[in-house]
Amino acid sequence: MKKTIQKVKVCRICGSSKLYPFLSLGKMPIPNGFIQKEELNMAERYYPLAVCVCENCWLVQLTHIVSPEIMFRNYVYIPSTSVTMVDHFRSMANAIVDKYKLNGSDLVVDVGSNDGTLLSFFKGKEIKVLGVDPSENLSAISNLKGIETMNNFFGIEVAEKIRKEKGKAKVVTATNVLAHIHDLDDICKGVNILLENEGLFIVEFPYFLDLIDKNEFDSIYHEHLSYFSLKPLCYLFQKYNLHIIDIKKVPVHGGSLRIFVSNVKSRYKPSLRVKDFLERESLRKLNRRSTYNEFARRVKAIRRDLVSLLKRLKLQGKRIVGYGAAAKGNVLLNYCKLDSHTIEYIVDSIPYKQGKFTPGTHIPIYPETRLENDTPDYVLLLAWNFADEILRKQVKYRERDGEFIITIPYLRIE
Repeated sequence: MKKTIQKVKVCRICGSSKLYPFLSLGKMPIPNGFIQKEELNMAERYYPLAVCVCENCWLVQLTHIVSPEIMFRNYVYIPSTSVTMVDHFRSMANAIVDKYKLNGSDLVVDVGSNDGTLLSFFKGKEIKVLGVDPSENLSAISNLKGIETMNNFFGIEVAEKIRKEKGKAKVVTATNVLAHIHDLDDICKGVNILLENEGLFIVEFPYFLDLIDKNEFDSIYHEHLSYFSLKPLCYLFQKYNLHIIDIKKVPVHGGSLRIFVSNVKSRYKPSLRVKDFLERESLRKLNRRSTYNEFARRVKAIRRDLVSLLKRLKLQGKRIVGYGAAAKGNVLLNYCKLDSHTIEYIVDSIPYKQGKFTPGTHIPIYPETRLENDTPDYVLLLAWNFADEILRKQVKYRERDGEFIITIPYLRIE
């Protein structure tokens, strides 16, 4: 029987054992492990959630890894339910097609393709597409939508199979997936097998500098094994004759980077933006323990202040609910030990989650329409990365004098 969890002993990029732990969020269930009503009295599995930094290549990473089979075979995050993400993926696909002159003979492969939202925009331009995703439920949805999707984890074997059956890819995309992968060597080898000589590996991920600048500690959870800055990625790609040729800063998920990677022998050369980002990281002292210790101090302060605020409001007889049954929200709830005694219920737009309960804290989840027929005093915004979209949706609630409590980047009431 495979282990469900393992302790990280060496850095997944450089192999160093010089790992400095700087923040623990305690033990908690898998944040996307929503439970049914009949499971409420059953024991849940709890796993350590803590981060360390490699003092050789300076990759920030979890101290413990939960088996991907537990986390990804039945996945509940679906980007097509968010207007923000649909617009983002449409813009991304259009920009790639226009900049790199893709046409109907080109193949785009999306690693961690989810329900096929990104690929649908490439397909809409008559470009050949193929998704690869380990989630059985989402792969089925994607295939039903006409986006051909392989239900598997991407790596050397899958890359060889695709190359044999479909040919080489002009573009391989990976949005919000690289951080989920433990064996980064395997994915880089797979990309080398699959890409055309002049092909591009285009990756998006939440940027670690934004995470610490905006105190986005609830983005740390079991699915996210790595928290990337640019320097460790340069170290990784260099091992496989790949290099970063360009970078674009994008606002999704609290601040992300879109990086463009090619073979060092291709015609593409690194832009000045790559050098600028590396210099900025150096100035931010990401090679100092003090930087990480200070971040940990701020995280603990946010927990203290939020718990104090909610306790005070409850003593005043105020009603509080949550908005967004997001993984990051479940991290916040478990870290702060907030259950249904404090948060009456949570509303969410995703049907998969409605009727279920949050892992660990057992707060019931309802459709967003519940908030239309109720006016609690406060709503704790658990999906702050979609704050603008949610606040636009809930104008009527705010007109009824309802207020939102937002924790990131700092605690405030709006």
